[in-house]
Amino acid sequence: MSIPSSLLASESITFDGAIELTQSLLSLIEGDRLLEAEIEQAVKSLVKTSNGARGFFVTYLTEEGQVADRPSPGVIKALRSAPEIVAELLVKNVAMSAAMVVHHSRHQNEEMAAGSAKVQERSRNLIQILQMPACKTIASQMLASLQSASGEYEEFFVRWGYDSEQKLAIGSAVRSAID
Repeated sequence: MSIPSSLLASESITFDGAIELTQSLLSLIEGDRLLEAEIEQAVKSLVKTSNGARGFFVTYLTEEGQVADRPSPGVIKALRSAPEIVAELLVKNVAMSAAMVVHHSRHQNEEMAAGSAKVQERSRNLIQILQMPACKTIASQMLASLQSASGEYEEFFVRWGYDSEQKLAIGSAVRSAID
């Protein structure tokens, strides 16, 4: 059985296109209308490009259903097919969502804080299931940048304007993801 071409991402997919494709994919997965091999093929086509992977994760990690809480074998196999892109995005998702939990909590927006906590937990869960060496490498570089205020990820922290409380939360979340 071959997957419909409408569920396969092209090399030139846009971020918005990847979000749309992932939404279609998730509704088919939730409806139990795809085989694991088809899920793997569709997700693999998404995560092989940066735009595709970013669109996939922003949709998958925030979806309302339970699909991302119990990643299927097809999703896991597909994510392992692009370790460089997937590892960096997952570690950054742990970091960014941890910082956003702090931000939303400060502003008494518990619903948004809970959403960020859910993204953090789903990202951490995927890192632990995947057991990709690239995740540990990136997490270690990020933790080193947090400690030294320089290095590989310092520009990332500066760009997003994270303060000391957010950086503490990031360090804790990233450590827990790789331990």
